[in-house]
Amino acid sequence: MSDESVRRRLRTPRRSGGPLPPAGAPPRELVPLERAEALRLLGAAPFGRIVFTVRALPAIRPVNHLLVDDTVVIRTHDGAALTAAALGGDDIGVVVAYEADAIDPVTRLGWSVVVTGFARPVTDPARLARYRALLSPWVTASMDHLVAIQPDLVTGYRLAAGTAAAS
Repeated sequence: MSDESVRRRLRTPRRSGGPLPPAGAPPRELVPLERAEALRLLGAAPFGRIVFTVRALPAIRPVNHLLVDDTVVIRTHDGAALTAAALGGDDIGVVVAYEADAIDPVTRLGWSVVVTGFARPVTDPARLARYRALLSPWVTASMDHLVAIQPDLVTGYRLAAGTAAAS
């Protein structure tokens, strides 16, 4: 490798996920989404990330989900920290956040949605049977528990093509 090619590589910033956008690339606008659109996008996403606390520290787990009647439903296994938190909560449940997104790393366009609310175990036999039939776990563990998240707060943003900044 020549000295010039080494210098060129050192001048080209890189990060995991590929090169940085070129200088002068058009900016992106962060456009807020209405609640209905945010939930529609969330419902179409194949998976997301659940955020909850374990011993007062944040914990994040990737999970697949189901959106039914504006409620996020996920499956958990016996012994899972989230299962213990939801089962150990009172009638109110435990506060969680659930996030899903779809952002293209090349075009830098896409969306992100976060719902925040109370997670409660699903105990009604009819709902358990319905959700189990609709939501297959992605992992081999026995995912016998279901947790429903009632979104009290829904925030969503779309990364949209913006206009070039004026000089």
